[in-house]
Amino acid sequence: MGWIEFALAMTLFMASHRIPAALGVKEALVRALGARGYTVLFSLASLALLFWVILAAARAPFVPLWDQTLEVRWAVNLMMPLAVGLAAFGIAAPNPFAFEGRADGFDPDHPGIAGLTRQPLLWALLLWSCAHLWAKGDLAHVILFGTFAGFSALGMWIVEARRQRAMGAEGFDHAARRTGLLPFAALISGRWRPASGPSVARLALVFGAWALLWYLHLPVIGVSPLP
Repeated sequence: MGWIEFALAMTLFMASHRIPAALGVKEALVRALGARGYTVLFSLASLALLFWVILAAARAPFVPLWDQTLEVRWAVNLMMPLAVGLAAFGIAAPNPFAFEGRADGFDPDHPGIAGLTRQPLLWALLLWSCAHLWAKGDLAHVILFGTFAGFSALGMWIVEARRQRAMGAEGFDHAARRTGLLPFAALISGRWRPASGPSVARLALVFGAWALLWYLHLPVIGVSPLP
């Protein structure tokens, strides 16, 4: 039953990110709730399904593939603040390139988080997946985090291609001229310079979210994040 629950949870999570758009459900909800309201609803539903998937993976039969090391546990603790930061700054930010962003308020000359990377949430998911894939060496978690890593990497290509079709090649190139898909690529090349540093309130939100996730990891997930 453990493998059946895990397979069902994974299937529903993946389907929730494809079926609503394919069947027109997303457009109907955006009209009813607005773009911000849909983002909140979709985020809450995704978090609930993600929580179920993680619990289902923990309940699946344990099949060891490799051992966990102290260095890996430190790597996870170093990578997670970066992942939380990308997610916190990316969600609902003015960013017409990412599925979690919004076009309203986006300035191509001052692209904000899109100057760092056009796909902050997918990079956050990729960092989270790769860190935990390295740390959790049993079959169920390798399937779980390996799937999420592949989903994140493939999702970037899909979302970028979709935005190029929607905006047109010329419109996309104009809007993206000070951005980059790879993190820090636009900064290193000189195409983007941040107009100001991140707000104290947003940094406090990042730290609070990371601290909460770190604190709840043991009582909720059942595994201590301590190295």
